[in-house]
Amino acid sequence: MRGAAAVFLTLYLLRALVAEANSALSAAHVWLFAGGLYVAYSALVLPLRQGLSATLLAGLLCDAVAPVAFGTHAALFAAAHVGLFALRERVQRDEIAVRVAAALLVNLALFLALSSARLRLVPAEAAAWPRMLSDLICSEAVVALIAPWFFALQARTLELARVQPPRIG
Repeated sequence: MRGAAAVFLTLYLLRALVAEANSALSAAHVWLFAGGLYVAYSALVLPLRQGLSATLLAGLLCDAVAPVAFGTHAALFAAAHVGLFALRERVQRDEIAVRVAAALLVNLALFLALSSARLRLVPAEAAAWPRMLSDLICSEAVVALIAPWFFALQARTLELARVQPPRIG
């Protein structure tokens, strides 16, 4: 379970960095969401039990500060993890471009799911769509930019924890 702990530490760092970025961008009315990064690496590289443990803990970490019912992030992250884990044998998961594409697709799906859960709390739903679209575009751009760095950080953290991920291929 050292692998799950090591990956969770990187996800904890990601949560702190995203929170700081959102705080800095609040004056510009931009909100970043990086949910795909919480799921992609652990689902594509780690065994199911270790990866799902890290993903669930990260989901609970995100739930602690989110304006949705507690457990929403954890449930959505777990569902995305299991879905991506089931597809991982069909893709070239050792390629960085595939990992980034997976993170972007998962990020899109999670963003839409969480937005629909939060949208019912907004009095004028139609007025929220332009803001959500701009947040989605910004979030996808940020995920695409930082995903290679973050995946390298996770791989290096596993090396430092002396955890050997299973061989791919």
